[in-house]
Amino acid sequence: MRICLVTDRPDHPLLADARALLTPRHEVSALDPDTVTDRHPISADVYLLKARTAKALAFAERAERHGARVLNSAAATRACQDRVRMAELAWAARLPFPATTAFASPARLLATDPVFPLMVKSRHSRRHDLVARVDDLDALRTMAREWPDEPIVAQEFVDNGGWDHKLWVVDGHVFAGLRRTALDGPAETKPIAPEDLPTGWSSLARRVGIAFGLDVYGVDILEVEGVPSIIDVNAFPGMRGMRGAPEALAALAESAAPTRLAEMSDQAERLEMVRES
Repeated sequence: MRICLVTDRPDHPLLADARALLTPRHEVSALDPDTVTDRHPISADVYLLKARTAKALAFAERAERHGARVLNSAAATRACQDRVRMAELAWAARLPFPATTAFASPARLLATDPVFPLMVKSRHSRRHDLVARVDDLDALRTMAREWPDEPIVAQEFVDNGGWDHKLWVVDGHVFAGLRRTALDGPAETKPIAPEDLPTGWSSLARRVGIAFGLDVYGVDILEVEGVPSIIDVNAFPGMRGMRGAPEALAALAESAAPTRLAEMSDQAERLEMVRES
């Protein structure tokens, strides 16, 4: 089987380790989406869509039309980039997700006489996007000056004592860690055994995959007085340092036989039957 990693970082530990596991049995390549054109051949059977740029998503959609299997699908990946769509999908599935309201810019939020504190985020999730706690009008005015044209969402602030639970799922296999909230800056993730998570959290994470149509994803959960609240869903996160994650990803890629590959196998079997007869 031909497997392709769609990423500008093929040396990422998760991808590099999964590739090493797959290479003895399969043809594995990497594709930088920034180099892709509309005529780039669809030559793989399975694509692991780690990149989320417009070019990467357009290529993934074209690969899907040609019968290749893309993990995660372009549609599921897009849903995780729009925080309004993310909230809508979560609410529709009755998942615990904070109240979320969209605004064309911080200035539009400022005009509504908001109640603080608030979490303000870029509507469209991407690298170096806006994620900030806003405690008063002065802070919101500063944000409006610094991000004048940024579409945003405002969410109720959930105080969790500064710790986020990070859950990652690969084809139903749950991995977990504890990390200082992003508002406190970068921090290492402390691995947690799934069995040590609060009761029901692993099932909650799997429900997210069903609701969003995801195979490889991350879920950020805050705990307030024993009640979980999902604050973010990420398509194909890095999962650094999660023991067993590369093995789970390699197994998923191997099991993801696309329609085209199945049809080719059926055709080969029919030809063999004709020759034998």
